[in-house]
Amino acid sequence: MLGFMSLERMNRPRIGIPWSTSDDETKGVLPTNYEKAVLEAGGEPAVLPLNAPDALLSQLGELQGFVLPGSGADVDPKEYGTVNQGKSAPADVARERTDRAILDHAFAEGKPVLAICYGCQLLNVYMGGTLIQDLKTATGTKVAHRKTDLPVLRRKKDPEHPVSFEPESKLAQLAGKTEVKINSSHHQSIEKPGKDLKVTGVANDGIVESVEWTGQGNWVVGVQWHPERMDGDPLAKKLFADFVKAAQTTRSVSAEKA
Repeated sequence: MLGFMSLERMNRPRIGIPWSTSDDETKGVLPTNYEKAVLEAGGEPAVLPLNAPDALLSQLGELQGFVLPGSGADVDPKEYGTVNQGKSAPADVARERTDRAILDHAFAEGKPVLAICYGCQLLNVYMGGTLIQDLKTATGTKVAHRKTDLPVLRRKKDPEHPVSFEPESKLAQLAGKTEVKINSSHHQSIEKPGKDLKVTGVANDGIVESVEWTGQGNWVVGVQWHPERMDGDPLAKKLFADFVKAAQTTRSVSAEKA
């Protein structure tokens, strides 16, 4: 059985996941929820280094898809042409550099990318878009987008709120409907979408919750929520499954070329 399982896992598409932060990499805090979600969807996760650029580049060609996870950092405002207005958390230079190297490779090679929370924001900035540095300060929204927006006694769990999808979007197709409930754990979000990124989901306060790549080729979806933390949620399962399926297709095409 062990030999069979090893062979079965060897035949899965390999999915690269960078460490969430440089501090996590130093302390060995693995992106466990993301690894679990990829495994359950039929992929084989591979954690990618943030502070070893040469080692990272040597691994990218062996991978068939990438998950860009959340992070406690914020994207450096200089990267989208502005200054820190006092609400943006310190940037993680190594994480930004790593995500950009991954995206360079993924777009060049037509490999799928699932960008989550911080990863979605970094994807948007990479494509030339901008971010809202702090939702409550900038928009005055009354919707709770992170735990600290909730009363103290309700902060044990992430807040939840509805998201509305564009009817023809990939996410609406996966969900089988245009509105679902999602978890929420962020204080920044997309302001202006980047080139060829279409906003496909918004919260009821108008905050962007998802984008999809409209260019030619690869599967690229960015979500502002955390599907890897939504155990048993139908859309979360289908989202990871569709992503891994896209990665499997990439693997098959690569094998044919070889």
